[in-house]
Amino acid sequence: MPTIHLPEVQLYYEQAGAGPPIVLVHEFSGSCRSWGRQVEALRPRCTVVTYSCRGYPPSSVPTDPALYSQEHSVRDLLGLLDALGIASAAVGGFSMGGGIALAFALDHPDRVRALVLAGTGTGSDGRGEFIREYAPIADRLESAGPLAVFEEYYPRMATRTPLLRKSPERWKELREEFAGLSGPGLARTLRGVQFKRPTVYALEPRLTTLRIPTLILVGEEDVPALAPSRFLRDVIPGARLEVFPGTGHTLNLEEPDRFNGAVLEFLAEVEA
Repeated sequence: MPTIHLPEVQLYYEQAGAGPPIVLVHEFSGSCRSWGRQVEALRPRCTVVTYSCRGYPPSSVPTDPALYSQEHSVRDLLGLLDALGIASAAVGGFSMGGGIALAFALDHPDRVRALVLAGTGTGSDGRGEFIREYAPIADRLESAGPLAVFEEYYPRMATRTPLLRKSPERWKELREEFAGLSGPGLARTLRGVQFKRPTVYALEPRLTTLRIPTLILVGEEDVPALAPSRFLRDVIPGARLEVFPGTGHTLNLEEPDRFNGAVLEFLAEVEA
């Protein structure tokens, strides 16, 4: 099992393909497995690295809640690049992973050749309401586990149901992947990363200085991420935004061909 050993955690990763490297950071409800369709599309032209964040088996699940934060996540990504000998890479992230990728680019711009932010910024509007909505989910993850939480909450989430409508098969994939995650790891991630990370709006002074080619992708029906995505487009110099019509939050599963095509076109432009 390919694993890197960092001071606090072990991170499981997968690597495929050949060419300029791209590292993909998964969403809260996923893992490195979430990127399967992207890996297959990108590997003929890129070395694709995916990994499971701390708290997501087979990576370590620390028991200390203090070991979960966006700062820890950024250090993990830096440790991964260092361990794999990658001096500079395209970095892409979806949702929680987009927040990690963006924070990494701000802290280590010399290590990022290009930036892809998909469905990024949920919780930036109405932070208090976001925490009130998801705090009971964190508690339920610990008491009942991921499968119970998926069955109780996800079919009622307006940002998630477009996937169910479009592809019951891929909805089942999401369900099975989520069910296999760690309830305590997910709960600590919610409380330590999601609830405490800065909003995209708080990052404006730093975002205006970012000089990295940036592609922003968001679903038209992913309302909590729409305004933050437009804000990122407006403040990151030269950033490009693509909105996927009729698409919710899980856009890499809902519209994999469009997602992959947008990323491949963007990377080709960056390399050129």
